[in-house]
Amino acid sequence: MSDDTVLATFFGDDEFPVQWEEGQQELFWVHDDLHIPNPISPMYADIGGWWLKCDYMFRRFGTPFASDWISKVVNGYVYTAAIPATPGLSAEASEYGARYTPRVPLDAEDPAELGAYMGWTLPYYAEHFLVWWRDRLRPEMERNFVRFDTYDHDAASLVELAILLEDAIDMHDRHWQIHWVLNFAQFSSTLALNAAVAAAKGEGDHSALMGRLQSSTVNRNWDSIEELWKIKELVAKEQGEVARAFEKATAGDVLRALEGTEAGRAFIAEHIEPYQQTFGYKSMYAHEFSFRTWREDPAPIVEAIRGYLESDYDYPAELQAVADDLEKAKAEVFEGVEPGPAHEELERALELSLRMNPLTPDHHFYIDQGTNARVRLVLVAIGRKLVEEGRLDDAEDVMYLRYNELRRLMAGSNSFDAQELVGDRRDAREDAYEVRPRDWIGTATADQVGFPYWSLWAFPEKLNRPAPSHDAEIPGLPASAGVVEGTARVVLSAEQFGEVQRDEIIVCRMTSPSWVVLFTKISGLVTDAGGMASHPAVVSREFGIPAVVGTSDATRRIKTGDRVRVNGSTGRVEIVSDVPASAPVGAL
Repeated sequence: MSDDTVLATFFGDDEFPVQWEEGQQELFWVHDDLHIPNPISPMYADIGGWWLKCDYMFRRFGTPFASDWISKVVNGYVYTAAIPATPGLSAEASEYGARYTPRVPLDAEDPAELGAYMGWTLPYYAEHFLVWWRDRLRPEMERNFVRFDTYDHDAASLVELAILLEDAIDMHDRHWQIHWVLNFAQFSSTLALNAAVAAAKGEGDHSALMGRLQSSTVNRNWDSIEELWKIKELVAKEQGEVARAFEKATAGDVLRALEGTEAGRAFIAEHIEPYQQTFGYKSMYAHEFSFRTWREDPAPIVEAIRGYLESDYDYPAELQAVADDLEKAKAEVFEGVEPGPAHEELERALELSLRMNPLTPDHHFYIDQGTNARVRLVLVAIGRKLVEEGRLDDAEDVMYLRYNELRRLMAGSNSFDAQELVGDRRDAREDAYEVRPRDWIGTATADQVGFPYWSLWAFPEKLNRPAPSHDAEIPGLPASAGVVEGTARVVLSAEQFGEVQRDEIIVCRMTSPSWVVLFTKISGLVTDAGGMASHPAVVSREFGIPAVVGTSDATRRIKTGDRVRVNGSTGRVEIVSDVPASAPVGAL
């Protein structure tokens, strides 16, 4: 039954002004801190967004609760709104540099009637998708990657690179179609397990148990960690020039030392470069084109190995601990559940959900990280050509142009000063870092807040989040159980990874798979973004690290050096003692 009761509204104020287009104020817009916690680049906003193929997902599954998903950039930050499946609804949006009107059904009966179609087909997806992924979909993406990974960008002409960019956008669109089929099938299997647990064990808070049941021990994320661990073990046994190089203070120092010896250069060629070729297509934030990938810069890889040596990271023990906890969580699911129909339904729901678990890190590897990285590399290659021709000052400047602006500049038909425009937008993006984005804007109705996917962004919890009980408390959401007290380390850039010390508590906007190298030596985690099913929550549980997510502003409240207490069971962070305000907290 529809419920359009208005819970709250926010249309802007002096601190966070909002410009509205037709039909937008009636929608519920959520800050996408889950994927894009930083001010967005114009190029990614035009051609890179995950929302660009959501209409495909909703159409394919016949979802009764939404028919499209659109974005809006406000004060530099991305907000997205799910479009209800309501005939006649209209709201202004843009995609690929053009006006876009969200897809909505023509027949008013479709949403309710198609709900049965969705419920009829979804179990089949959950049961068979892993085979489709392994036998058909992942090989398709890997074939696409071969073309882009073997393409000689330097030898190509500008017009050839322009066409390659269009092919990269086509690849991006196709891979995100695959992403949404996978994601919706997996998300639905998780919801089905939630329902089965509630039916069998009674209503209550089963979120901690459900979180533990999302772990997996066989996926590309663990593969990347295992390979780093193997390199670490090799360095530890070498006890020569290579091992001495890794005693240097920073990744840059290590690389310079390695490049200065024959053994070091051989180590780079035999271990670092192959790792880059296999696992290097990722960056600090995958949902953006303006962050350098590990394929381009080996410093994060070297820093990870250095950190593993420092902590003597034990990969087999870590993996076994995750496997053991998953087995315990599976046993806990059935505690107190008597044999019968509810038990049988719980068994089936658990089996289908667990089968999908490896696909969360795997789809990140191939799509969120891998696909976006390949598009970035084409854009940078175009940027280098434009620098050679004197039309841009830096290859990275392409990220500050819009899609059609770049095409006009490449063709020589632009009527604007590209260098001046890029400079202005760089300045505006830097200024945007000083703005505190709102969690949401627009109109929060019961129906729109209840959109199932908003749970990933911690709604409705954020809407109802209790105020702090005192000035030193920062309320968030419980993500990984346990309590830890320690020194905070605010991390806002990849360059700060090397500053993280053993047993510190990381405070950051959001994490992605490239951050996992830090989880082996930290004692706790606090993020601005995320909910119980977000990346920082899942990985913290896998590593047994107390974590609080969804605080919205921990990175603004906490400074590096502060003593903080993290309660991952209650979702509360407390600043026990702070350092002077003048103490450095790292550059943006």
